[in-house]
Amino acid sequence: MSGLAAAARLIGAGWRLVRADALLPRELRHLYPPGLVRLSKLAGLLSGPSARRGRPGERLALCLEGLGPVAIKTGQLLSTRADIFGTEFAGDLARLKDRLEPFPMEVALKEIAESLGRPADQLFSRIGPPVAAASLAQAHEAWLRDGRRVAIKVLRPGIEKRVEADARVMTLAAALAETLAPGARRLEPRTLAATVIESVRRELDLRLEAAGCDELREVMARDGYMSAPAVVWDGVGRRILTLEWAKGAPLSDPASLEAPGLDRPALATGLIRAFLAQALDHGVFHADLHEGNLFIAAPDRIEAVDFGIVGRLSLGERRYLAEILWGFLQRDYDRVARVHLDAGYVPARHAVGDFAQALRAVGEPIFGRSARDVSMSRVLIQLFEITGQFDMHLRPELVLLQKTMMTVEGVARSIWADLDIWAAADPVVRRWMTRELSPAARITRLGEQAGRVLSRLSALAEAPPPAAPPARRGGQVLPLLLAAAALATALAALWKSAV
Repeated sequence: MSGLAAAARLIGAGWRLVRADALLPRELRHLYPPGLVRLSKLAGLLSGPSARRGRPGERLALCLEGLGPVAIKTGQLLSTRADIFGTEFAGDLARLKDRLEPFPMEVALKEIAESLGRPADQLFSRIGPPVAAASLAQAHEAWLRDGRRVAIKVLRPGIEKRVEADARVMTLAAALAETLAPGARRLEPRTLAATVIESVRRELDLRLEAAGCDELREVMARDGYMSAPAVVWDGVGRRILTLEWAKGAPLSDPASLEAPGLDRPALATGLIRAFLAQALDHGVFHADLHEGNLFIAAPDRIEAVDFGIVGRLSLGERRYLAEILWGFLQRDYDRVARVHLDAGYVPARHAVGDFAQALRAVGEPIFGRSARDVSMSRVLIQLFEITGQFDMHLRPELVLLQKTMMTVEGVARSIWADLDIWAAADPVVRRWMTRELSPAARITRLGEQAGRVLSRLSALAEAPPPAAPPARRGGQVLPLLLAAAALATALAALWKSAV
């Protein structure tokens, strides 16, 4: 798609949203600030007949479905936040998770056979009609020849071209946002767009998803908060993925939460802890935990599917995350502020005390309260204002983490509205802090770093001298002295931090 075609498609998408009164719907004007109220009224003058059909969420869902995979994924994220956008609006968008229009059965069977490189009946005894259809693929119930019940995921025909077209439009929109809206630049629109596009592209190779599922299945088994189905590797190809059938009822079905014996508080708590354990303890996490990808069973069992997006955190990023969460749990806003500055999330020109004061204004009104008593829309607005005041820019390495945290919290709230998010997080964060930031752990890291320095010293000492010119007597001693000094400095610094 050329730049001109991308521009035309972007304009067409905007016009479609305006005509359907789905961009700034009239029904929500009472929630808008004065500037957006004026824009909403202007957009209302341009709306068409479709603007009078259905509720705002229904109109937006229909528009997003027609705009392509990236737009649909945006709608999926919005649908998890009933606390921000309202239950009705979020519910209308929920169909985007797994209830889109499926493609024909004969097309799916052809894709399966081509991906396997052999007739489908050599592996499957029976393949049923689609049971769920999402933006990139649809799922079929099937049975292997050995009798096991499985789910087959098949990519939509031509989806790669749709994604690339969306990528060009999204890139153009991000460039326009940076040019025309200076206030949005700290959100790094181009970087954000590139991160989202890359994650969607990875979803188009189902072999990678199979590997992600297999890895996270091992990770989840260590903690027990969540599980994942086993991969059937004989049924894996670039455009096809076969997993054992997920146990439980889909969380996207509201009736699933009314099942007898279900412990909703434990279920919501387990979801929060599952995500944090994956991210903190293992540095790898399921980054698409919306209701359409979760199955539940009594009393509090959670099984996840759809591992197309996997997030990863380095040890340093995990340490910063744990310290920030721990600081909030302890209501130690100075510590939280210092971590932000140490990590570079807040520019060093800002005072720690000033940022700590701003964090206190956010944290104290919500600490210890249940999800039902906290207005997340107000909290997010306040956070956005504070990040602007302290020049905080979006961090591309944290995009998937922040997006998943927002999704997980929204889903947990929908499961149990009285959930105390901080109380749910406490045991996992406390465990990580005790293990990784205790004096014993610091001494262990001291030993590891000392070992690496000594290894380098040994390699330097054993290295043959240069052929020419001949080194003076002190020439070979100087590098050893410098290395020894570096070792001593490192040991002193680490010992100080350990004690």
